[in-house]
Amino acid sequence: MPISFEALLAGYPPTAETPADEVAAAAATDRRVFVVLDDDPTGTQSVADLPVLTDWSPESMEWALTQDRPAVYVMTNSRSLDPNDAAQRNREVAAAAFEASDRTGIRVDFVSRSDSTLRGHFPLEPRVLAECIADHDGERVDGIVVVPAFGDAGRITVGGIHYAGSMAEGFTPCGETEFARDATFGYHSSRLAEWIEEKSGGAMAASWVIEIPLAELRTDLDAVVARLRSASNEQPIAPDIVDENDLRRLSLALQQAEDAGSRFIYRVGPPFVRARIGQEVHPPLEADDLAAIRKGGRAEKSVGGLIVVGSHVQQTTRQLDALRALRKPVELEIDVRTVLSDERDSHLDKIVGQAVSRLAEGNVVVRTSRTLVTGSDAADSLAIARAVSGAVVEIVQRVLAVCPPRFVIAKGGITSSDVAARGLSMTRAFVRGPMLPGIVSLWEPVAGPARGIPYIVFAGNVGDQNSLAEVVDKLSR
Repeated sequence: MPISFEALLAGYPPTAETPADEVAAAAATDRRVFVVLDDDPTGTQSVADLPVLTDWSPESMEWALTQDRPAVYVMTNSRSLDPNDAAQRNREVAAAAFEASDRTGIRVDFVSRSDSTLRGHFPLEPRVLAECIADHDGERVDGIVVVPAFGDAGRITVGGIHYAGSMAEGFTPCGETEFARDATFGYHSSRLAEWIEEKSGGAMAASWVIEIPLAELRTDLDAVVARLRSASNEQPIAPDIVDENDLRRLSLALQQAEDAGSRFIYRVGPPFVRARIGQEVHPPLEADDLAAIRKGGRAEKSVGGLIVVGSHVQQTTRQLDALRALRKPVELEIDVRTVLSDERDSHLDKIVGQAVSRLAEGNVVVRTSRTLVTGSDAADSLAIARAVSGAVVEIVQRVLAVCPPRFVIAKGGITSSDVAARGLSMTRAFVRGPMLPGIVSLWEPVAGPARGIPYIVFAGNVGDQNSLAEVVDKLSR
């Protein structure tokens, strides 16, 4: 039974107003750049005007570091990889970041961005980054700060327990939701300390986790700094977080602790970076912003947009149903079982031909079949996901070559990463801001075949049932 927001927060102090510019001023003292290793592209939905890379060569990293921005996002897509490959990809990005740092003299630190509903390679990825720091800088990371909270999407942490829900429908402990039943990254625990113990196989005991209570965060920043300063030997730190002010206050405490000599790796949900660098909440982009991106690009005169749906979570299905009912777009289905068969190529040929024909008239949805096909184990499920993603990528590549769409929406985290990096051959971009308040980011490709085509990264599990239709309407004007 979901718990109301009022019941969850009963007895806690009210939010403590904390201006973004106060955090920005504190963070500006050390002039570093946070390199955000994003395990799928949906982490950018809370930030604006920051560089995004799908290529992590030292040259691309040097370009990003010299854009005079406090953070850069690197799309690792590691959530689609097995643990060994994910670890190797983290090492590659860290090595490139350090090489670019050494060339430019710009200090870097690392953020490991992952899912707000606790799915991903944890504690593997932050621990690999900690090893890289130790190898390059000779410093031991004191704490791994775990902040999955994402208030705009209904993910909050109260009393040490991480919840998913909404103000309208109430909140449910994450371990009791569909996200905890993920075929690859499933879990049982809702209390972050216990989840950390579970995911680490007992190596990080719940009793070892430093918890930061909400009341303390909102009323006694010195006490929070003391807790942070007590961390050592990659000790996990799990703060309560409900809203943006909580994130900003945590950011102030983290900055004070780091100024005093502590070193942290961050394992976080989407809005953490916005708060940590002191960026204001960006308003949703409007028609003029979209027109400026399209001007002079290949899609300036295009009619229809391409909506690619790979996510299978219930919210995506509801949003697709609403788009279908409200706008009646052309729909083309990638049948997963056919993709895994000998009929794959002819099946994709047919979809590409239909998509190119219908984009001249209006918007086209290309979606995977809604019945989720999983393997016999986590590795087999990942292999199936890769095969399906490969089919999606091929369709986007072929459509782009013949008929550049007015816009491209990718629904689902891994889908978004593969469509950007491989389908659109996008290596460098800027995230320009959200399409809806606090969620759904728009990227502007700055080079390559997709230049001038607004690219929308739409997580599978955010927004209400009409959100996809609203974004499609705004892009179609």
